Amino acid sequence: MDFHDISTRGLVLLGCGKMGSALLAGWLKRGLAAQAVWVIDPNPSEWVLAQGVRVNAPLPAAPAVVLVAVKPQMMGAALPSLAAMGGGGTLFVTVAAGTTIATYEAVLGASTPVVRAMPNTPAAIGRGITAICGNAAATIADLAVAEGLLSAVGQVVRLEGEHQMDAVTAVSGSGPAYVFHLIEALAAAAEAEGLAPALALQLARATVAGAGALAEASDETPTELRINVTSPGGTTAAALEVLMAPDTGFAPLLRRAVKAAANRGRELGK
Repeated sequence: MDFHDISTRGLVLLGCGKMGSALLAGWLKRGLAAQAVWVIDPNPSEWVLAQGVRVNAPLPAAPAVVLVAVKPQMMGAALPSLAAMGGGGTLFVTVAAGTTIATYEAVLGASTPVVRAMPNTPAAIGRGITAICGNAAATIADLAVAEGLLSAVGQVVRLEGEHQMDAVTAVSGSGPAYVFHLIEALAAAAEAEGLAPALALQLARATVAGAGALAEASDETPTELRINVTSPGGTTAAALEVLMAPDTGFAPLLRRAVKAAANRGRELGK
């Protein structure tokens, strides 16, 4: 992306844990000058201190962007310190889970452009997917800036509105944990069939990672890919009879899991 406005006015990164560090690494790799970034973090890592960015230094009065990457429980203490930057001159982008746009508007003012984003943990290796939505004050240009910044760690999609965020959180935000559990469960099943633990885990991990990469790279749909590896009356078909059972299979189980996560998101957002 074009970092000209940010390079001139600066970017404030509030919180530089795993997600903040992944974003920062992506921006620097894409050519953003380190001196254009102000990091606020009570316990900056050695990596952050070595990047040449300004750490816990006096902030510019009106930076181009403030990106909020603190944990939700730290929000109450962290956000009021930036209230003076509200009012429209600075774009606020938040990747803090569960914190609604209304929370930001209450502190910063309704005229402050706010873009809420939900990334996920594969952002750590540049393979994340982030969903974004803006408030009424956020312009098309503001959304483009947010998308440019967040694309440093993977794909970005735009939502119709914040009402879709709980569903996104339940699918892509929490979804990596479902996949990690799939690897755990597949490895445990392999052990139950007589394979050594290390081999079982290697087979499970490589199979899930490889199938995911194939699904992303292929022009065929996941349904077509599944049919391609399922010979009639074969071993895969026998397994899929269990996994695709209409009441007890994988699909109804995941529907219940995603619904539980979305419902919890709605509760936390109240």
